[in-house]
Amino acid sequence: MEPFGIALTTLALFVSFGFMVGVLFGFFGMGGSFLVTPALLVMGYPARVAVGSGMAFVFGTAVIATLKHHDLGQVDYKLGALMIAGTTAGIEIGSLFVYRLEELGLASGVIGVTYVGLLGAIGLFVTRNALKNDGSDGSGGGHHEAADEEIDPDAIPDIAKKIQSYRVPPMMTIAGGIQVSLWMVLGVAFVTGLLSGFLGVGGGFIRMPAMFYLIGVPVPVAVGTDLFEIVFSGGFGAFTYGLNGGVDLSIVAPLLAGSALGARIGSAATNIVNEDDIKIYFGLMLLGGSVAVAFQQAGDYFAVELFNTVGFALILLSAFMVSGAVIYSTITTMRKRSSAAATSVD
Repeated sequence: MEPFGIALTTLALFVSFGFMVGVLFGFFGMGGSFLVTPALLVMGYPARVAVGSGMAFVFGTAVIATLKHHDLGQVDYKLGALMIAGTTAGIEIGSLFVYRLEELGLASGVIGVTYVGLLGAIGLFVTRNALKNDGSDGSGGGHHEAADEEIDPDAIPDIAKKIQSYRVPPMMTIAGGIQVSLWMVLGVAFVTGLLSGFLGVGGGFIRMPAMFYLIGVPVPVAVGTDLFEIVFSGGFGAFTYGLNGGVDLSIVAPLLAGSALGARIGSAATNIVNEDDIKIYFGLMLLGGSVAVAFQQAGDYFAVELFNTVGFALILLSAFMVSGAVIYSTITTMRKRSSAAATSVD
């Protein structure tokens, strides 16, 4: 007997893979289509089914993770709605660039190089800044403000402070009591949407750091708000592909079964693990992704299948190591808190 019409070994693979991706999704607000779609393609599924099923999985996991972040007060719905509006416009413009490059026969190469460069640049920037600030607070779980709580001005990046200094009406209050111009929010949303549409990805790896470094939103709230956006983009994509038979429930169901637990663990971890650790893990995952995509691009360019296989293996390895590090840090921090509580009682 084969549940969902697939072999038990494949079912177990999908459930465990869904769990791993769910942890990353809940912790970073990204990582779904970045991992799932390439995995399905390597397993031999048609591109339409791989993309459509990946989008359906992203939608389901985003809903689960967003609900957990909502319980923790880490979703700024007003900011999320504005980011959706800005990114939607940016995605439309970005896709026009892609169509033009396709006409010139340059799309694959230009997008691939841009993707590798952007992943690497963001990964290096985030990791370097996080390591520079690491150790400033060894208690763990620092700066985990809920969306309606005031943020420490010292915790806001210098770039975000500069952007906030341009008080162009109308001004609005977002997560942590931050005052920022509506036009600045829409501008950041449009640019991230432009890059997202150009690269053909969900854009979580762009939006989450953009909300923190450019607008000043606390990292856990940036993750929760990004997930709120992905609910809409993922839902729309899954609906579109589903109408054309591109969603295979025998793939999506076991993936979601694993991610249901993983996403809640990852979301809860943002309220436990030190914020600088979140940024370090995020940066390292992007750096690993950059190297992996570089191998895949080289494989396509030189027609060497081994490079594609190595690239895919690197994506899975970086995801496995980072999700494992998230869980390990969460358990370690919880043990330290328990020991500290027991010591104080004694």
